[in-house]
Amino acid sequence: MRDTTQTQTMQAVRYTTFGERPELVEVERPEPGPGEVLLRITASGLCHSDEVVMSFPEEGYPYPMPMTLGHEPAGVVEALGEGATGVEVGDAVIVYGCWGCGVCAMCASGREQLCLRGMVSPGLGRDGAMAEYMVVDTARHLVPIGDLDPVRAASLTDAALTPYEAIKKVLPHLTGGSTAVVIGAGGLGHVAIQLLRQLTSAKVIALDVGEEKLAFAREMGAHETVESNADAAARVRELTDGIGAEVVLDFVGIDATGATAMAAVQVGGAVVCVGAGGGSAKVGLLAAPYDVEVRTSLWGTRASLLELVGMAKRGEIRIETQTYPISQALQAYADLHDGNVRGRAVVVP
Repeated sequence: MRDTTQTQTMQAVRYTTFGERPELVEVERPEPGPGEVLLRITASGLCHSDEVVMSFPEEGYPYPMPMTLGHEPAGVVEALGEGATGVEVGDAVIVYGCWGCGVCAMCASGREQLCLRGMVSPGLGRDGAMAEYMVVDTARHLVPIGDLDPVRAASLTDAALTPYEAIKKVLPHLTGGSTAVVIGAGGLGHVAIQLLRQLTSAKVIALDVGEEKLAFAREMGAHETVESNADAAARVRELTDGIGAEVVLDFVGIDATGATAMAAVQVGGAVVCVGAGGGSAKVGLLAAPYDVEVRTSLWGTRASLLELVGMAKRGEIRIETQTYPISQALQAYADLHDGNVRGRAVVVP
């Protein structure tokens, strides 16, 4: 890494022009204000949500421009702003990315991701972690990781937290002899497979496109794999004696996967729509299995992130990573866009 201590500038990957790809630029190194914490970034995970952010039209764009991307940060505490407490310089941490108001009913219950006044996040409203340094609004949003590898720990903040929260919501359906379907075994889905194996006795069926991705799903613990196509739901029913799966988790979120999810779930089962692909699942008394539960799931709580850190320390889950130096961050985004990443892409400044 370049020595930036004298120049007071740093490299950052920023979304600067509507409709264009991000750029690697030189910007002023931030300084922490009162109560804030400056992190030296050790790893920053990439997410398809970044692609969604860069696809929004200019009219009504919800975030400031330009903006440094990256909402899966790991780092080391570099400096504390005036009055900041709870961490020490040199602490290794990851960042809980859901920054709510802290006072509404949702935040008071710990669900800052559902803040009634509007959540912001690094890389999704504030300058993020795809840089050499970033500022965190409060030490309350930092989670110590001890000696965990920051490259693998960074994506616990989303790639693990999002499926973990989604699975916890439907655990009552996943009793002995049950089946769970994971649609999309990529950045989030490959962690979902591991979590399902750790948390339940359910048979896990993974759907994806191409033998390489299906083999990856089996490596992560899927009992069965099915090509994600127009026949996938029928194949799931064959594997479940004709009744369908108790739970279907859609980590893609396009119309086609929504239709597959609704066709693969059994009567009284549950579908969780997690992927931000812009599609939907058709729900109605005569358009879906009777008494089916259909819900969305957004990110997760800080308490859940603490639980995941504990699981990672015990080796119960691991995030497969493909690393890039910050000088190749734009290639990382291209690989993510083209579906050429095994697990999670992580930029290491």
